[in-house]
Amino acid sequence: MENKYYNEAIIGNKNMIATYTSKGEIQRIYFPSKDNRQYIDFFHTGVKINNSDLIYLHDDVNNVYKQYYDTDTNILNTEVTNTYFNLKIVQTDYVMIKENVLVKKYIFLNDAKISLDTSFYIHSELLSNYNNQVGCKIIDSGMIQYAHDFSFSTFAKNYKIAKHQINGSKENINRGEIYDKDYIGMSNDSSICFDLGVIQPQEKRTLEICILINENQNISAMEDEIERIRKIDLNKEYANTKSYWRKYVKTHNGLNFKEPKNSYEEKIFDIYKRSILLFPLLINQETGGIIASPEVDENFTKCGRYAYCWTRDAVFITKALDILKMEKDTEKFYKSFCKKTQSKNGMWEQRFYTDGSLAPCWGYQIDETASVVYGVYEHYKYTKSEKFLKDNFQMCEKAIEFLKRYVKDWLEIEGKDEHDKDKVEEEIEASVNRQGHKYHISYDIWEMCEGIHLYSLASIYAAFECIMQMYKILGDKASDFENNRLKEEKIVKNERELEKLQTEIKKYINEKMYDEEKKSYVRNPEDKKMDISIIGAVTPFKLFKPKEKKIVNTIERINLSLRTYTGGYQRFEQDHYMNGNPWPIANLWMTLYYLETGEKKKAKEAFDFVVKTAGKHNFLGEQIDNSTLQPNWVLGLGWSHAMFIIVLQGIFGDRH
Repeated sequence: MENKYYNEAIIGNKNMIATYTSKGEIQRIYFPSKDNRQYIDFFHTGVKINNSDLIYLHDDVNNVYKQYYDTDTNILNTEVTNTYFNLKIVQTDYVMIKENVLVKKYIFLNDAKISLDTSFYIHSELLSNYNNQVGCKIIDSGMIQYAHDFSFSTFAKNYKIAKHQINGSKENINRGEIYDKDYIGMSNDSSICFDLGVIQPQEKRTLEICILINENQNISAMEDEIERIRKIDLNKEYANTKSYWRKYVKTHNGLNFKEPKNSYEEKIFDIYKRSILLFPLLINQETGGIIASPEVDENFTKCGRYAYCWTRDAVFITKALDILKMEKDTEKFYKSFCKKTQSKNGMWEQRFYTDGSLAPCWGYQIDETASVVYGVYEHYKYTKSEKFLKDNFQMCEKAIEFLKRYVKDWLEIEGKDEHDKDKVEEEIEASVNRQGHKYHISYDIWEMCEGIHLYSLASIYAAFECIMQMYKILGDKASDFENNRLKEEKIVKNERELEKLQTEIKKYINEKMYDEEKKSYVRNPEDKKMDISIIGAVTPFKLFKPKEKKIVNTIERINLSLRTYTGGYQRFEQDHYMNGNPWPIANLWMTLYYLETGEKKKAKEAFDFVVKTAGKHNFLGEQIDNSTLQPNWVLGLGWSHAMFIIVLQGIFGDRH
């Protein structure tokens, strides 16, 4: 498979997501979920004009490109102007709202003084393996590429194909010459051609291509479905899609933004609206699972991939969803996805597919478990729904029991008596014995360093605080719980234990994670590095107050060690991942801290870096290249967009 690193643009609907390069080349199509599975290795389009070789739309020395979304929509336009023939092509890509069909509309305008005899080519290679071999069947309007469990149909609405080639078209398609006598064959890649005829000077020609993904059914059923789609009024579907997304943006303008007053506010507003349009493309509508970002780097050349659901990332995203009046998506995440993915012992593993199945992992982060409890209570604070709290309370209690055991083990706090242990605990203790501990050590928030980390402990501290608040809210309704198990005496006992553990956590941090030489907190007792996640102890987890002397000292040290010459902040000292660039998340974290302290000028400085380095289409990346001030890895990162929305609430919430 080709290495594909940058998703410059993203479109989709509730079930399908597709990503594009800045030149309009489609890179990925995921269906029926946003993370599994992806079908295409490549999908190349091009034109043959008069007697030319094939001019690829996504790659030709004479092509000039312009790309933009229809305002406030997930409809993408890519203008391709071939300066040699003066042929302008406007490619419009969108996914229908009620049909899982990707539409590619092409408008050809001849700006030359000569006639242009034009043919349009599609060369599509699908991902194939020995257990699911891809073949192809040619039909009048296009082709059906298929394997055992899917069909991938590419066809035109009002054209029939002029030529095709199933086998070996890689050898000759560059010359714009394809031919095959076979209508069906065994090949991963196949090509089709549509004859657009002669386009006269200043004349326009329109071609509409549909991509339909379905099960591999009996052939007549597939052909019937294609013909049904071909009869749909695509002009009406385009208008419906545009209307749907514009209404969606207005409906979810949770911060009640008015029209911007200047170019600065306009840029903020554009990122804000792009965030609103991005979030539904990341969510599994059946389970509520949320991918971190559309996929990059399937070959693992630079990273471990991104189209999975980390509960930690998703908790930040759900907070943004609440701000944007997407409460139903938040509730589905906790009531469906989190319940489905919680382990028997109460924890959550590192990451999952959005259908709830376990994804590839290399360890766990204890803060992911703590974050879910925190997130449940944060959603309650937003909705005041006791029903939601009750529905998720047992899940949270189970998580808290795991967190209690973990803290007692790794902070070496005296635990329960042997006879109080349950069967799950005994099984874990029998199978795990690392350095004398009963539980596996946790990775940090960045998944790079094992140990006891300040951020992780702060998240547990907050989870304990959240469950105690739940006790206060639901305690007088104890009889409503199954078998009346939540008794007043148990609440009191648990609260005392949790308060003691909170005291121990804070004591451990102050004794082990405050460096007297640096006069600041450090991320862990081992490497004692500065890390932007230390701020998590202030916001969101409120273990420390923002103006405590040790915290103020720590912020000064962060500014000395993590702030780059551009005003961007790195994650931590000696961060080498992707050259150790600044992260928008880091700047947004600093912004939140300064908002807490009331230092508006410093907050604006940290925030402005994020605004000025947003991508071409106002997507926020994972990182920013310090030399170019452009996103250089993972555009459309859900966590970045979520933090942006959370910061906006702090900046503009009251005013708007």
